[in-house]
Amino acid sequence: MGGFPFNAIVGQDEMKLALLVTAIEPRIGGVMIFGDRGTGKSTAARALAATLPPISIVENCRYHCAPDNPGKCPDPCTSKRTRKIAVPFADLPLGATEDRVLGTLDLERALAHGERKFEPGLLAKAHRGFLYIDEINLLEDHVVDLLLDVAASGENLVERDGLSVRHDARFVLIGSGNPEEGELRPQLLDRFGLSVEVRTPEKLEDRVEIMRRCDEQERHPAEFAAAWADEDQKTIKRIQRATKAVAKITTPEAILQDTATLCQTVGADGLRGELTLMRAARAYAAYHGKKTVTREHLIAMAPMALRHRLRRDVLDETGSTVRIERALAELFG
Repeated sequence: MGGFPFNAIVGQDEMKLALLVTAIEPRIGGVMIFGDRGTGKSTAARALAATLPPISIVENCRYHCAPDNPGKCPDPCTSKRTRKIAVPFADLPLGATEDRVLGTLDLERALAHGERKFEPGLLAKAHRGFLYIDEINLLEDHVVDLLLDVAASGENLVERDGLSVRHDARFVLIGSGNPEEGELRPQLLDRFGLSVEVRTPEKLEDRVEIMRRCDEQERHPAEFAAAWADEDQKTIKRIQRATKAVAKITTPEAILQDTATLCQTVGADGLRGELTLMRAARAYAAYHGKKTVTREHLIAMAPMALRHRLRRDVLDETGSTVRIERALAELFG
């Protein structure tokens, strides 16, 4: 209780869809959310994590090892007991040091007992859940590099202070930022699977509804959560079904051709665009209960998967989203 229900968020459909498909298929590689302050970026990420069903872990394991895969961490997590915990959600503050992120030697234990024991960092806390970074464009570049490397490999390796520690660190990386406060390096932005843009709602009725719901949630959190419980439960079931089905979704050869043609037409850098778009379209199809990816699924996910991968064209200063939509119209009608 107390958190804002995911389905109670007004508008911001693209952001919510990006978070949903990434929860279904973590290999998409996370979500970068650009937008104005106070548009519900962190609220949506927290709400989705809170909506997801609890996960099972080995009792007393600080690294959230799954019961069917114990002992993959520095802890002796050999307990036969398990317990349920909420899906992990870790916030990475702007001033976080490498030690805070990666983990380090437990100095207090070393000084008091003469033991070398590893103190896990935020990457361990986020394992099997979400790692959220607000104002990522203001974070130090070397910390972002570390995060993206771990997010891509799914493993954290720490070698310092005479320790050599390795543990799984698989999480959905969510970054947010305001472009007015500094750009994110293109090579780092490219490492995010999806990129979405959120804006302050322009419709008066939407702004009024947001005020109404926020006020109700603050004054009567339990009742407000109960009112949206059925909708959130439906979302949970759809995510669970889609997560099980996504590996079986068929991607026809024609869709692969369409994906490559689109990426080539818009001038997307590298091949991450094709791979991300294919995975995102597949997750989108699974979310809608389909067994085969269609061009409709491809078109729906294309702006999110490609807008942050376009080369700047000095002869065409239109926005990346417009360029993608124009290419979609030319290629597919």
